[in-house]
Amino acid sequence: MSPRVVATVDLGAIRHNLHQIRARAPRAKVMAAVKADAYGHGAVPVARTLVEAGVDALAVACMEEALVLRRAHIGGQIALLEGILSPEEAAMAVYEQLDVVLHDHWQIDLLHALGPTAQVRVWFKLDTGMHRLGFPVEDVPRLQRALTEHPRWQFAGWITHLACADDPDDPFTPQQLARFSEALQGVPGPRSIANSAGLLGWPQTHVDWVRPGLALYGASPITTLPAERLGLKPAMAVASRLIAVRCFNAGETLGYGRHYTCPERMPVGVVAIGYADGLPRAVSSRAEVAIDGQRLPLAGRVSMDMITIDLRSMPNARVGSTVQIWGPGLPAEHLAEAANTIVYELFCGLTQRVQFQHRNG
Repeated sequence: MSPRVVATVDLGAIRHNLHQIRARAPRAKVMAAVKADAYGHGAVPVARTLVEAGVDALAVACMEEALVLRRAHIGGQIALLEGILSPEEAAMAVYEQLDVVLHDHWQIDLLHALGPTAQVRVWFKLDTGMHRLGFPVEDVPRLQRALTEHPRWQFAGWITHLACADDPDDPFTPQQLARFSEALQGVPGPRSIANSAGLLGWPQTHVDWVRPGLALYGASPITTLPAERLGLKPAMAVASRLIAVRCFNAGETLGYGRHYTCPERMPVGVVAIGYADGLPRAVSSRAEVAIDGQRLPLAGRVSMDMITIDLRSMPNARVGSTVQIWGPGLPAEHLAEAANTIVYELFCGLTQRVQFQHRNG
């Protein structure tokens, strides 16, 4: 049986991107973000690849994601970026030897309730301006006291998260760095600041640990620094098939809402992909796909299962031809721009109907 839509993930590209990240921050340890199913690339195969490549730690959003990795026998440091949410998760974090990123005092209380013998590795997250999660920077002395009260806790370090690092000219990032530095002046412990945007655009954020996400998967969060200029290789390619080729006269319309009117007699292709596979409806008549490297514009609205494309520049296209949605020569950034979204959402938005293939493992 031939799949309708295939996402091919090149694990060799992820190893390459990790190498590029290490070259940019050679003195820093690397905590690789594999949350959200490794940004839609497949958490288990990606995590195995990164561990085999010598990454220092992995990061997930929540306990459910961490357990997927542990059940796949992936060892080493795994950090819970949102921390623990219940007494059960506190106990599980200790049992599974997970790093817990603490962002509020009630989470400290959850660990405290486990008793003085509980051994756990903790990070403290400081809010330097993202205003999402994190302790106020004024709480640093109180957090230091919590560590002295729990001598069996292993302290991993201090974390903050950047709000505007994807804009190299935004003055807010230096403000966040200053707040973080001032709050921790003279305070021991490793520091972690840089996400992918910080890693690529702000060398002063590299410090002791970097936490790349998107860059590992071969995309850049900074529009002025495209991935190819940074030496990154896209890890995912998505393709479907041409399932019909038809010809329509000038003035005839295509698809729901008669959204597209043929300007002349023209061949039209039907491709087996739609928003139920994760192709955003917002790209209707705005994006391009490719056959044999030839870019072809969408013509009409994206429907649940299909799109229609303008074949005037490739009138000899045949049913069964592979249609590239994104991949080499047609970066996901193009589709994201057409959808007025970001590549993160494209990667994470692919549905269970897409068949994944991992190669170069």
